[in-house]
Amino acid sequence: MDSTQPLLFLDVDGPLNPWLAKPHRRPKGYTTLRMRPTGWEPPRPALRVWLNPDHGPLLMGLGFRLIWATTWKAEANTWIAPVLGLPELPALDWPRMHHQDPDGVHWKTRHLVAAAEGRPFAWVDDEIGARDHAWIARHHKGHALPHRVDPTKGLLPDDFATLRAWAAGQSGAGNWTAGR
Repeated sequence: MDSTQPLLFLDVDGPLNPWLAKPHRRPKGYTTLRMRPTGWEPPRPALRVWLNPDHGPLLMGLGFRLIWATTWKAEANTWIAPVLGLPELPALDWPRMHHQDPDGVHWKTRHLVAAAEGRPFAWVDDEIGARDHAWIARHHKGHALPHRVDPTKGLLPDDFATLRAWAAGQSGAGNWTAGR
């Protein structure tokens, strides 16, 4: 992938797996899978995951360098990427997960900004809030698009259009610290 592309930090549960959709009402276009990532070993029942195989090519065509930003960590390459037809992607390895941040931002926010190193990035997650937007605007030197996805619906055509347009607007910027 092109190292000048903006980064897309991609969460799994919510954006790709609409885990809050009505129980037993798989969204149209999604397939039901049973998975056993770390923490879901027997005797615990397999994890039910809904994925839409059409999302892989759509993600690859957005103009980003894709990076897993999920609690699945690198296991997303084993369980999620093959179903979507994605290549192996880099994955963030969280120093700590699910902790309370002193500023009230999501536990991923500070780490994502540090990992971006001033480069333009979009972050797709179902847990992004107003405090995350404000914190990123104050602490990230490059352009950023924190994009919340409804976990009852997952990524929709409008989400892909928003991300594609934003990535296209980053091309040719040349200066990763050009502002917000």
